[in-house]
Amino acid sequence: MKTRRQFSREFKVEAVKLVTERGVAVAQAARDLDVHETRLRAWMKELAADPHQAFPGKGVMKPEQAEIERLRKEVAKLKMERDILKKATAFFAKESM
Repeated sequence: MKTRRQFSREFKVEAVKLVTERGVAVAQAARDLDVHETRLRAWMKELAADPHQAFPGKGVMKPEQAEIERLRKEVAKLKMERDILKKATAFFAKESM
């Protein structure tokens, strides 16, 4: 079984710089670094989109992702509270009849 390789943020940034700043072709840089060309292109795209928050690291979310996760949890909690209130309303409506 082949284990998945992990690369540090510094490695990714330097790999992208190899192409963007030094003018090395993507295919050549990928071969030199023993990385798939598609992976290197994805790193380039991610770094170009958000240079300061690209490659946050294992288990670390970007602030936008963390906010989305927090909001999803809040929505789930509010739905649960709403359902409880619906059931209680139905229960008390039956009791008053």
